[in-house]
Amino acid sequence: MNLSTFQQASRDRVNSILSQAINALPEHSEKLKQAMEYALLIGGKRMRPFLVYATGKMLSVQEKDLDGPAAAIEAIHAYSLIHDDLPAMDNDDLRRGHPTCHIQFDEAIAILAGDALQTLAFEILCDYPLSNTLGIKRIELVKIISQAAGYNGMCGGQAMDLAATGQHITQKQLEDLHDKKTGSLLSACVEMTIALAVNITPQSRQHLMRFAKIIGLAFQVQDDILDVVSDSTVLGKPQGSDQAQNKSTYPAMLGLEQAQAYLEDLHQQALQALRALPYNTQMLVSFTDFVIHRTN
Repeated sequence: MNLSTFQQASRDRVNSILSQAINALPEHSEKLKQAMEYALLIGGKRMRPFLVYATGKMLSVQEKDLDGPAAAIEAIHAYSLIHDDLPAMDNDDLRRGHPTCHIQFDEAIAILAGDALQTLAFEILCDYPLSNTLGIKRIELVKIISQAAGYNGMCGGQAMDLAATGQHITQKQLEDLHDKKTGSLLSACVEMTIALAVNITPQSRQHLMRFAKIIGLAFQVQDDILDVVSDSTVLGKPQGSDQAQNKSTYPAMLGLEQAQAYLEDLHQQALQALRALPYNTQMLVSFTDFVIHRTN
């Protein structure tokens, strides 16, 4: 199965799970439910679920055992985008080519929709079926995603990003910021899958987690580059918003050419980490190439 076919299959699978989760909610707050569905299902590349399924396939984890983590991580990601777009944060009016949630509905409903999608992620992790032998792993999955989404991960990184706006920071500080803000959820995709795998060695775990860390940073570097070189139609969100808000980015810090060279260095580091694994890594190699060369 090639990359695009696997991506589409992963997207369809997780979209079906997420749609079922939303449809199962009662109707006592129709507008909130609509906002949750809007933010969760209006589009998106589903890169995080793809990373769960691709890593799981490589490690011979049953697909049905990956459904809960894949859906949960996407619900967390969707909540983070709603809150990132709010007036108090990045104040964006376009996401995935559509009005942002607070524009489509209102600010209060958008905040609640983000909150509700975050808790939906934990409901999914707690309730979604796992193979009998893996049931004891459920608490570990909850812990991984909690740490990745909270103070020590995404939320902490977002706060660091806000604090760095308009400030001069070092490249190490910028990397630490993005390791939390962007990289933590991507690393959680791999870490949750490792938790469900059988007979993975400590060495393989180390190489896989190194890959996840590198690919998370590469994803953000390319994001920063695209904000400079792409346009809003392709991106599906406002182009140039980082510069307009005086954000700390790799092109602003290193210059565009140096940022592109750094991205290529990260590309090679990610491939090196994969080469150290005793598995068929072709799908993750293709995913790495996709992250580096994506246009939106």
